[in-house]
Amino acid sequence: MTCPHALGLAIPLVIANSTGLAARNGILVRNRDSLERAKNIEIMAFDKTGTLTQGKFGVQNVAVDETDEDRALAIAAALENASEHPLARAIVEAARQRQLDLPEMADFQTVTGQGVEGKIDGQTYRVGRPEWVQERDLSLSDRLQQALDRADKRGESAVVLMTFDRPIAVISMADQVRERARITIDRLHEMNLQAVMITGDAEAVARSVAEDLGIDRYYARVLPEDKVNRIKELKREAPTGFVGDGINDAAALLEANMGLAIGAGTNVAIESADLVLVEDDPLDAVKALNLAKKTYGKMIQNLFWATGYNVIAIPLAAGVLQPWGIVLSPAMGALLMSLSTVIVAINAVMLRRAKLA
Repeated sequence: MTCPHALGLAIPLVIANSTGLAARNGILVRNRDSLERAKNIEIMAFDKTGTLTQGKFGVQNVAVDETDEDRALAIAAALENASEHPLARAIVEAARQRQLDLPEMADFQTVTGQGVEGKIDGQTYRVGRPEWVQERDLSLSDRLQQALDRADKRGESAVVLMTFDRPIAVISMADQVRERARITIDRLHEMNLQAVMITGDAEAVARSVAEDLGIDRYYARVLPEDKVNRIKELKREAPTGFVGDGINDAAALLEANMGLAIGAGTNVAIESADLVLVEDDPLDAVKALNLAKKTYGKMIQNLFWATGYNVIAIPLAAGVLQPWGIVLSPAMGALLMSLSTVIVAINAVMLRRAKLA
């Protein structure tokens, strides 16, 4: 009747199935203990660049004065088409996404430290740093000045498109927020978890991203060596997970109660993490938390069954109820022993059907 098999299989079977489930959902488990620690996570901290954002610039806004927005963007893209600068690439990509036809350009030249210029339809256009406007004794209209001030306040990078005698557009760009990051933060809030961002970027940039995503708290201008201290502070409040991708995040990943590395990140970060999000998707951090909770739940269920079975079955086999005519035969004991093992195994296998999204 006694069945140590159920106790011996209760945890290993659940762990084996949870590891397989994690792999099918793009999560590589490097430290299985983290699945047990993760059930208590109350704060999830994120690095910004490459984790919550794409790590590349994108056009955020095009403000125009006495011209069409698409026309201004097409002219700027035609001027920047030959440049490899990240801001230039962002403008060209924005024009491509809008399916704009770029006009023919002639007499292209680079103005060192300022920007580029060229002729389109016989007229000279320039696109470059906002300071270039003042240096040419030109002035921005109220509309364009407001757009430039707004970009500065949000920590965005801006360029000005101008003709020979006046500015006609301000194009602002910023590191693009991942759409999946928005869903991630919303899901964390639904789970009553705090979302925190830790970044080395300027205050304005950090504030802009935090407001865009609805992040509860953020820490800006954090030096690489200070990220660990921030994680320690958060851990004193509640169990903390951390998601990062860079070399600078390695120590923080080790310090957190659960470290999650973005799969596209550096090898150092991956080696330091408990879990690796293979698909480079921040939403997989939510999946990892759900996996941990479901895994722990299955462990408790199996242990409860395996322990409860022996507590009840052994006295029965010993004849506790014999005075009342209830006696279990050895054959029945053997059957119940096998059944208890099968139940534990089936319950563990049922974890494969769990939905983590």
